[in-house]
Amino acid sequence: MTSVLKDNGGGGPPLLLLPTGEQQIVVACRIRPMTEDEILQGATIIAHKVADDNMVVLLDPEEDHDDVLRANRSRERKYIFDVVSDARADQQEVYSATAKMLLSSVLEGYNATVFAYGATGAGKTYTMLGTENNPGVMYRTLHDLFVEIKKFAGKREYQVTMSYLEIYNELIRDLLASSSSSSSFLELREDAKGTIQVAGLSEVIAKTPEEVMEMLHKGNRARTQEPTKANKTSSRSHAVLQVNIKQRDVTRSHTEQVRFAKLYMIDLAGSERAAQTQNTGRRMMEGAHINRSLLALGNCINALSEKGNTKYVNYRDSKLTRILKDSLGGNSRTVMIAHISPASVHFEESRNTLNYADRAKYIKTKIRRNVIDVSYHIAQYQQIIQDLRNQVQLLRDQRDDLEIRLATTNEARFSRLSDNNATERLRIEEGLKLKENILQTYRKQIDARRALLEIDTGLMDVIHECTRNEAIIEQ
Repeated sequence: MTSVLKDNGGGGPPLLLLPTGEQQIVVACRIRPMTEDEILQGATIIAHKVADDNMVVLLDPEEDHDDVLRANRSRERKYIFDVVSDARADQQEVYSATAKMLLSSVLEGYNATVFAYGATGAGKTYTMLGTENNPGVMYRTLHDLFVEIKKFAGKREYQVTMSYLEIYNELIRDLLASSSSSSSFLELREDAKGTIQVAGLSEVIAKTPEEVMEMLHKGNRARTQEPTKANKTSSRSHAVLQVNIKQRDVTRSHTEQVRFAKLYMIDLAGSERAAQTQNTGRRMMEGAHINRSLLALGNCINALSEKGNTKYVNYRDSKLTRILKDSLGGNSRTVMIAHISPASVHFEESRNTLNYADRAKYIKTKIRRNVIDVSYHIAQYQQIIQDLRNQVQLLRDQRDDLEIRLATTNEARFSRLSDNNATERLRIEEGLKLKENILQTYRKQIDARRALLEIDTGLMDVIHECTRNEAIIEQ
């Protein structure tokens, strides 16, 4: 089975992709800069990117170099990922090396996911959302999506809709809902095919990057955030942005294809230790919910990364893992961006994050294009319509042939009659009038049947169009 190399958008070397149908999760690591608080604490830098290589080296700050017995047992750890960015990388570089590679797949009808993973305060929300002056992955991805769509103006029709939700204390809330309904919680539903849906989640049509930014701001303002000792702007919930893209060719025919794709962009809440965050009461309960859902995610990563993938994967332990089911082990091209702090005071959190990210490299998803061949749904009507048209033409031919034969017969009979046989001539004329009346009645029947068949043909055309539209709506 031959692998192929794919350019990652200028943010590093090409990424190794498996053949169509099987795809390894792309794992990136971003090391944020040191914060003022970490510097004031006297923390040292223990996480480094190896120059010109996608390797992260993590040093153990508690290693005693004077211990002769352990002198040759260094706890230095090395990790290799598809992409590594350090404090020198800006938002555009991180985006180009990660989420940008998914755009072409999405426009071809493949599902895609990019999610940020790491401890609280590691920089996940900055990477995914950014700031107004320096936006993150979410806005940059959607901006470029509309740029690509514009290139096909006049050739393809696109419809882009957005949904934005948060999972807070295992409760799902719609971040784009009106203020009157924003306090209500939503439930997950699973259809017969095993696809997870959020019942009642609003979908908003987006037509421009500006509309996208406005909706993101609206959703982020509604998101649950609270300061903790570890992070002054800690996200207390998992935020899931779902973008649905539907496209079709402008020139329609009975053989057209309609392509669908879902793009998930997810900012996970950060794992945290109560001792470090100094949370109590409700904040401690929030942290417990966050850690429990992230533990469920970690268990899924562990199970999926097992060689041969024969281990049972329990997605039902949390709502987060149920939503991420396709992204982790199903039909999706997926990018995971692991975030770590370079500070020595966060060694344990950084090590745990890197260990999970290292396991995620071995997860494989099975991708397929989401395409509906509309002709498959309406093919049964094409032959019926053609048969009706053939019947209309046959009736027209029969009527024309009958009129010709009748006119020929009448001329022959009149030529044989003698001028003095008036009685016989009168009888024949009356008979001809009767036949003409019968013929007129037959013509009306034929015309009525032809009109009915033409109505049936038009009805089948309407059914044809309705069936195509219903197939699209179902998706």
